[in-house]
Amino acid sequence: MIVAFSIAFFSQLARAATNISATTVEHFAWNDIMGWIDFYTPQTVWVWGDMVEGYASSTVGDVSLDCATTRNGNICATSNYAVCNGVYSTSTGCTADASGNLSGYAWNDTVGWISFSCYNHGNCSPSYGVAVNGNTGEFSGYAWNDTAGWVSFNYTNPGSPTSTVHFVNTDWRATSSVGYIESATIDTQVVGGATLNSITWKGTKSANGISNATYVDFQIAVSNSSSGPWTFGGPAGSGTNYYGTSCSDGGFTGGTAINGADPDVPICINPTQVANYRYLRYKVRLRSNLIQNDTPRVDDVILNWSI
Repeated sequence: MIVAFSIAFFSQLARAATNISATTVEHFAWNDIMGWIDFYTPQTVWVWGDMVEGYASSTVGDVSLDCATTRNGNICATSNYAVCNGVYSTSTGCTADASGNLSGYAWNDTVGWISFSCYNHGNCSPSYGVAVNGNTGEFSGYAWNDTAGWVSFNYTNPGSPTSTVHFVNTDWRATSSVGYIESATIDTQVVGGATLNSITWKGTKSANGISNATYVDFQIAVSNSSSGPWTFGGPAGSGTNYYGTSCSDGGFTGGTAINGADPDVPICINPTQVANYRYLRYKVRLRSNLIQNDTPRVDDVILNWSI
C-alpha cells in the first residue's frame, strides 16, 4: 500500500469582459419604445449559472441587470435587485439552479422595472418569461415593463413585435466545470509487477457544503518503465470513462458511477487491466455543480495493491 498526497481546488472562471455574442444579430433585444437593447457593446453583461450581471444599452439609457454591477458601481445598499438564473425573491435574492429560466428585475432610469418572469408579479395571466437555452446559449421569450410593454429577446417568439432577425446569445452553457490532476509516477518497487486492487480518496465531495451534485472519479495508467508510456483509462480500458463504483456496491472489477464514489470508500480497479505492472499513475477528475460555485476537495489518495 502507498499513500500519495495532493490537494485540489478549482473555482469559477474569472469574470471579465462579456460572454454575449459579438455577432450583430445575436446581441439585441427589442422594445417598441426603447428600441434596440444592446447586450454586447457595453462589454459588461455576463451570464452565469447563478445570475446575469452588468448592464445593456438602449436609446433611453442603461438596462441594469444587477444592482452590484451598474455603471455607477454597487448600489445594492439603496436598491437591491437582480436577474437570476433560477428563482428570484425580493427577500432572499437569487436561489440559483442554472436552469436557464431567468427571473427577477432589471432597472432603467426612464421606464423603471423590467420583469423577467411573470412569477415576479405573482400573476401569470398572460404567462411570460425569459429563458436561456442551456445547450445553445440562445435567449427566448419576453420581459415586461409597465410603461414600455414587452421586451422581445428573440424574433422567433410568438407574436414578436418585429420580424427583423434578432436575439441575444451567450457562451454560457448549463454545464459543470471539470478539473483534472495527474499524479507523479508511483513505484511499487515490485520488480515482477504488482496488481492495483483499489483506490480511496479522502476529502469532501462538497468543499463549500452547498451541493450534492459534485463528484470525484479516477483513471489509471500502468507501465513497467518509469518513463511510461502512460495511457490513462477507466473500467472499459477507455480514456472516455472513469472509475467511480465503490467495492461495497459490488463493483469488484471496477465500474463507472454517475456521481462518483464518496470519500473514504475504496473504489475497485479492474485487475485484468493493471496486473503485473511495477509503475503506475492516477488521474483525478473533479466536477463542480452546474452553478459552478461548489467543487470537491481531495486531500489524500490511497492506493492498495498486492503482489
